[in-house]
Amino acid sequence: MMKKRILMVVMDGLGDRGCRSLGGLTPLQVAETPNLDWFAQNGSSGIMDLISPGVRPGSDTSHLSLLGYEPYSVYKGRGPFEAAGIGLVGRKGDVAFRCNFSTVDEAMNVVDRRAGRVKEPDTVELVNALQGMTIQGIEVHVRQGTEHRAALLLRGPGLSADVSDADPHEMGPVLESRPLSPGADLTARVVNEFVRRSYEIWKDHPVNQRRRQEGLPEANILLPRGAGSFPDIDPFPQKHGMKAACVAGVGMIKGICGICGLDVLDVPEACTGGLDTDMIAKAEAALSALKEYDFVLMNIKAPDLTGHDGHAEEKLKVVRRLDTMAAYIRERLEDDMVVAFTADHCTPVDAGDHTGDPVPLTIYTQGLVQDRCQSFNEADCAYGRLGRLRGCDLLPVLMDMANRSTKFGA
Repeated sequence: MMKKRILMVVMDGLGDRGCRSLGGLTPLQVAETPNLDWFAQNGSSGIMDLISPGVRPGSDTSHLSLLGYEPYSVYKGRGPFEAAGIGLVGRKGDVAFRCNFSTVDEAMNVVDRRAGRVKEPDTVELVNALQGMTIQGIEVHVRQGTEHRAALLLRGPGLSADVSDADPHEMGPVLESRPLSPGADLTARVVNEFVRRSYEIWKDHPVNQRRRQEGLPEANILLPRGAGSFPDIDPFPQKHGMKAACVAGVGMIKGICGICGLDVLDVPEACTGGLDTDMIAKAEAALSALKEYDFVLMNIKAPDLTGHDGHAEEKLKVVRRLDTMAAYIRERLEDDMVVAFTADHCTPVDAGDHTGDPVPLTIYTQGLVQDRCQSFNEADCAYGRLGRLRGCDLLPVLMDMANRSTKFGA
């Protein structure tokens, strides 16, 4: 049998619930998506629980699952993936955190968790002001990521990832990081001192003086969360026998793929990780990579951003852009390609955060048994022959459709 190449298109946060402003329908149900629907009509569809039914996945745990790893076994916290994705490569004993540039008032209450979605060059100047810091003998390394995101890496003896977040995850007082097990006291103290110093250094920084004058939210504190140690993961090429690559803009996604052994392709003009991502250029890069790689994962962050912001009309616009991207892929299909369209989680507009709802899934390749699914959305995909899968089951299904699975038994 001819071995086929696999393209996994992960539309971040695409799944939704019925929106009040859309008459109880989801953006996928309302938007005209003739190309995504074509894939559903000519392929096999289903719905998928990235972790298990009712579990709210993070983008980190869901991508581990999509890459065929059991997240409960290998997940050691989001921070290491965020750090690796933007070039902070850790080693044994290091503890990493993902962070937000945020805005706090004088009473240390968070008033904007994303500091108005601050981005470069402001974030570069602010991070530069924190470099060279040592706290209680622990080296502190910081690097800016996409927009309001950053990563913090701590290096030194006696560290533990078993600490609570300083980020409150909502408006309100900045939290004190606490040790969650014996031996984590040092790490908690270092985190709390780092947060305090970031505020002291940034509150009157020239960047924030200018932002105040321009009426923009100040990026006056860096709030860590998701502590983790670097995981011990079997590399994807050895685990699955495929040469693999990733096309993504968000640092954390690139970090996950890099730690898992995928080649992270640099497409700066397309992979911004924001709403301005050039989806066609990203698809072009992914299809070009399939000439060299057996498996390519492509992540598009834009739908997740609109869900978190609670903007149904903006999510509709993103869905239409995704359909145009699907048209580009459809026009360039080859017989030895398997293409999967799915999401890494739901980010419903009315919820403004991840939920545990299953996501839609459609797989297309030559020779598949077509099913009753006629539209790519949360409801219609449930009629598909794939039924209801777990995220870590998707890759084995794709590998079988690509004639890459191994026989179990004689």
